[in-house]
Amino acid sequence: MTSPISTNPSTPALDKRDWIAGLEKGLSIIECFDDANPRLTASQAGARCGLTRTATRRYLLTLAHLGYVASDGKLFWLTPRVLRLGQSYLESARLPRIVQPFLQRVTAGTQESAYVCVMDGDDIVYIARNGANRALNTGYVLGARVQAQVTAAGMLMLSMREPEWLESWFANHELKAYTSHTITSKERMRVELARVRAQGWAISEQQLELNHRGIAVPLRDRHGNMAGALSVTMPMGHEASEDAVARVLSVLSETAQAMRNLI
Repeated sequence: MTSPISTNPSTPALDKRDWIAGLEKGLSIIECFDDANPRLTASQAGARCGLTRTATRRYLLTLAHLGYVASDGKLFWLTPRVLRLGQSYLESARLPRIVQPFLQRVTAGTQESAYVCVMDGDDIVYIARNGANRALNTGYVLGARVQAQVTAAGMLMLSMREPEWLESWFANHELKAYTSHTITSKERMRVELARVRAQGWAISEQQLELNHRGIAVPLRDRHGNMAGALSVTMPMGHEASEDAVARVLSVLSETAQAMRNLI
């Protein structure tokens, strides 16, 4: 009997007979490009993925043939075709389609931009939005990924995780500073997450971007399982935290409850 494989604790184990290693490696090469590494040689990409230069070059050339990668003969970079992968999720997944009318309700009731996001690994991913486009950090763009701990939605979802998972997260995760207000102390973050878990909602101010605040509530399915987070973001202006919470929290909570039987 072959032993099962599981690289993600949130997904079921996969039997070795069903595992396609080449697909895993090809996807890992796509994921090794980021804002700090937009262009890589085959050697650099291989070092980031744990593959040899020769193997990495073959994968990159195949991806180039398929249109997902471009090259000048030495450096490689992703093409816009990669966006099809994320767009396929946004167009086919049930959750982004279900929540859109409810996000419009939140925006109408609060006059703020409304979002639904889910966790993927250590990050949150914005999968639906509604509201005016503002000069915000790219972390607020639909489909973008942001480290969970610097947003209200991310702190909320972290706080709801199992204690064992959270301990592992703290042990292996660096709290990166984005602004002078970003929480970088793990002890302080523990206190904040405990507070969020106890009260059932989260607020985050200026952790990702100066002069902006986020407020989030859990988005649960009909069985009570957490499916994501519903949140709003807003410029802080002269509105006190307490006043902002009083203005938007009831709208968020009521909307999340209204969605529950549909998820």
